[in-house]
Amino acid sequence: MFSKILIANRGEIACRAMQTASKMGIATVAVYSEADRTALHTTNADESVLIGPAASAESYLKIDKIIAACKETGADAVYPGYGFLSENSSFAAALAAENIVFIGPGQHAIESMGDKITSKKLAIEAGVNTVPGHTDIIRDSDHAVEISAQIGYPVMLKASAGGGGKGMRVAYDESECREGFERASNEARSSFGDDRVFIEKFIEQPRHIEIQVLADTHGNTLYLNERECSIQRRHQKVIEEAPSPFLNAATRKAMGEQACALARAVSYQSAGTVEFIVDKDSNFYFLEMNTRLQVEHPVTEMITGLDLVEQMINIAAGEKLSIEQSEIGINGWSMEARVYAENPFREFLPSTGRLIRYSEPADIEHVRIDSGIREGGEVSIYYDPMISKLITWGEDRDSAIATMQSALDRYIIDGVTTNIPFLAALFDHKDFRTGDFSTHFIEHHYPAGFQRLAPQAEESLAMDAVAVAARFRTCQRDQQISGTLYPAEEIGELSVCLIDQDRYTPYQITTTTDNTLLVQGENSELTVETNWTPGQPVIEARIDGKFIIYQIQPTPLGYKLTNGRFQQALTVLEPRIAALHRHMPERKIVDTSKFLLSPMPGLLVSIMVAEGDKVRAGDSLAVVEAMKMENVLTAEQDGIVSRVHKAAGATLDVDQMILEFE
Repeated sequence: MFSKILIANRGEIACRAMQTASKMGIATVAVYSEADRTALHTTNADESVLIGPAASAESYLKIDKIIAACKETGADAVYPGYGFLSENSSFAAALAAENIVFIGPGQHAIESMGDKITSKKLAIEAGVNTVPGHTDIIRDSDHAVEISAQIGYPVMLKASAGGGGKGMRVAYDESECREGFERASNEARSSFGDDRVFIEKFIEQPRHIEIQVLADTHGNTLYLNERECSIQRRHQKVIEEAPSPFLNAATRKAMGEQACALARAVSYQSAGTVEFIVDKDSNFYFLEMNTRLQVEHPVTEMITGLDLVEQMINIAAGEKLSIEQSEIGINGWSMEARVYAENPFREFLPSTGRLIRYSEPADIEHVRIDSGIREGGEVSIYYDPMISKLITWGEDRDSAIATMQSALDRYIIDGVTTNIPFLAALFDHKDFRTGDFSTHFIEHHYPAGFQRLAPQAEESLAMDAVAVAARFRTCQRDQQISGTLYPAEEIGELSVCLIDQDRYTPYQITTTTDNTLLVQGENSELTVETNWTPGQPVIEARIDGKFIIYQIQPTPLGYKLTNGRFQQALTVLEPRIAALHRHMPERKIVDTSKFLLSPMPGLLVSIMVAEGDKVRAGDSLAVVEAMKMENVLTAEQDGIVSRVHKAAGATLDVDQMILEFE
């Protein structure tokens, strides 16, 4: 067995691999860029080595620097995680040349499966079902249009070396095909250094289901059931679960056997994932094979009881698999949600900044969090915006979802905007809960983007009750402080006015027992039981016997209440102050319609217009790259460009001016 492993990655996967290595008694080495000097993975490792500047091309993707770090620390093996160099055959070969073990498959398997065109040909030879398409390289946009017409729209343009949703575009006609080819090529070049693109038929209403395989160096290959990864946005997975609510035992077995056949065809030796597209009639087609650990691997671990990182380390050390196919069962159900630093209310644009407050949900049974960040840490523009993976387990699918919803309500992240409200809405959606979905679920149900849900009457009344109860508890605390407006004796009742936009509602709060308050409004009367004290970030209560939970944050005039689905900023004032509040002037909204502002921090890749150009609504104006994804900014209305404020290559902050119109 290895004595020391270098983790050639960062963030949550680096921390997760270190946990397993520590459990196995193996020392670990972290590598880090200048942007990651204080990152969690650098302190979790036994040793850490600086390998370069913030840009991954100058640090985490530098093979020579990784090898130098191995030699410096005496690491005898490297664990690559996913992304970066995990599927780089040159990296595996370079390690082998230095007698350093690569904890992953052999060079042949990486090269064969890492190229989508080659992998599809091998899959056909191995008897694996494949999607119809053109497996040769597309030369240019004209060639893409020609091939797409032969296949028949819609088609999928895919980077040959792609992954993680990058370098992929769906085209329904010729114009979309031309633009999609350019965008896919550019993203592929930026992310993988390889701009080759191929085309295949786009299967409509598909489900994305993948099979986890394990193969050792002794000829043993088995599959660990499936994961359903159909809830996706822009081809990037958002929610994963195991098992799939769609597959039956016969289809599962057939997919598993084909996945193993493909693994054997390339002499696979490690953990790997064979991804399939499954149509509504349960016909399945090979999509790609990932020759690494997947982001969503925890759900497989939760239902099988296996540690996949441990299995990979054992296989790399030459050990034989200790389990057989007949021993692989399905124990319960597991869900995974990817928590991203992005703004779901602004088309999911990346959000960067420092985590002012970060508190993972605690004291909930069957919850696991894989994260590589901590309070005070920074989400930068240089790397993927994923903050963590939130994983839950239940005896059945409903209980796994219920635990997930409870965990999302308790997950506190301040300083950056996250997709938690969107995740909560997905888990609460009736079609998701019944398993009636495809990879088009998000674009079908949220065609105009995601908007925060407005609380209905019952929920709104509960939030009112919580806010005024919090004010009462705060006043009880304040009365113990000299010089406040409140007398030194215990407060037994309090009158307040709750303000929500134009709604002014008077409330009377009365203590009935130590932990119980009677909250009386104009047309309501509620009993609120809570042990909450000022300063606690979460308030749990029973309102007329019904359990509720909100994250609570004091504001200058009240409280901001948040759970997975809803958020309300409520003002709670004394009645006489509330009367004056009605006369406060409204803040004027600044008109920015004459400017093109960057909606995110990032790199200005290109400007499509010049000063004096006339533009029409919908015209492309600029391309901004953030976190390795290209985002096209378009005109919202007709106009004339009066000034170009930034040139291609500029680094942009959020809301920084790019163009100005007459």
